[in-house]
Amino acid sequence: MSDLFYDTKTLDYPVIDADAHVQEPPDLWQSRAPAKLKQRAPRLEQTPQGDFWSFDDGKARQPVGLTTCAGLSYLDYRPAGRSYAAIRPGCYDPAARLADMGIDGIYAQVLYPSVTLTGAKTYGDDPELQRFCVRAYNEWIGEFCEQGQGRLFANCIIPTTGLDDSVRELEWAIKHGHRGAVISRMPNGSLDYQPEDEAFFGLAQEARMPVAVHIGSFMRDTQTDMRKIAFTELAFLGKAGGSKAGAHTLPVTCDLLFSGVFERFPKLDLVLVESNIGWIPTLLEQTDDMFLRYRWFTQATEKMTRMPSDVFHRNFWATFMIDSVGIELRHRLNLDHLMWSTDYPHTGSDWPNSRVTIERVFRGVPRLEVRKMLHDNAKRLYRLDAVPETLPAR
Repeated sequence: MSDLFYDTKTLDYPVIDADAHVQEPPDLWQSRAPAKLKQRAPRLEQTPQGDFWSFDDGKARQPVGLTTCAGLSYLDYRPAGRSYAAIRPGCYDPAARLADMGIDGIYAQVLYPSVTLTGAKTYGDDPELQRFCVRAYNEWIGEFCEQGQGRLFANCIIPTTGLDDSVRELEWAIKHGHRGAVISRMPNGSLDYQPEDEAFFGLAQEARMPVAVHIGSFMRDTQTDMRKIAFTELAFLGKAGGSKAGAHTLPVTCDLLFSGVFERFPKLDLVLVESNIGWIPTLLEQTDDMFLRYRWFTQATEKMTRMPSDVFHRNFWATFMIDSVGIELRHRLNLDHLMWSTDYPHTGSDWPNSRVTIERVFRGVPRLEVRKMLHDNAKRLYRLDAVPETLPAR
């Protein structure tokens, strides 16, 4: 057998999807809300224009659309106008999800939200409301994965209401078996790292709990929000392509890389989710160069003992979908920290033909390297001991 990969039929190990999503079910928050929060908890509104999520008694709305596209033709993609009655049950039902994974050749998935994709501030700024909504989601995703026969794994979401709430939710998630924590702000609730955040990151390091940043979250006001651009403007396509090429993730990567947190916590794992990987070697080349040139007058020599690229290779992980450039540049990254994903059921998903995508992305790559990106790395990072090393003989 060739040492190079060409055909998914040669995969004799379970494929682990490092970034798939759920589309939260219509009754998730309403069925769990106490009476005093029920009116303000997220609710699904069914309209002639499709289903919409309503937050904080209508202060914000979100259409059901581009996060529910699994199985659709590109011609049928719509940013709004879809209903839960028409989407695949695998979006929100664990048994149906396992069936869809089987059709697609995927053994296990690490799961992220859809309704709360941009972070816990989606629910509103009121601390009591946000704490309830966060915990309700984290409870539900845990229950979802409990029905996954050892093939579905939960990430918790972390509130943005301050350090105490962040630490408390992380402690709860660790106790209840979640495999990672998704942050959309620093643990203190702002976009800027503060010394007090060490309490959160120290706990994550101690528990070996990866901390993840998903595209579309953690954005400053100076970054253009795609939701403020009409879907029919060409500018939307530019922003969409930019986000998948790292535009959303590059600034937060720099903020985290130079925050000092990895000096304090050298074994902390930080996952960059859905921003792909081709942009990373350029960023590391330039940050290394600036570090060497500017480290003296910035006093960085007193604050960082390692090159920025060394810190990145040690502490940062990244998921990707279709990124042939990133694959060509993979040896300028840490190959042991790269993880492939499907994005099911969002628009990045090629369900039910992920086998075709895998063959396209990894064609001609050494098979041992492909195994790392399809299986070994995610299994090690998320401690997926229930996932077998090999598939049963056919």
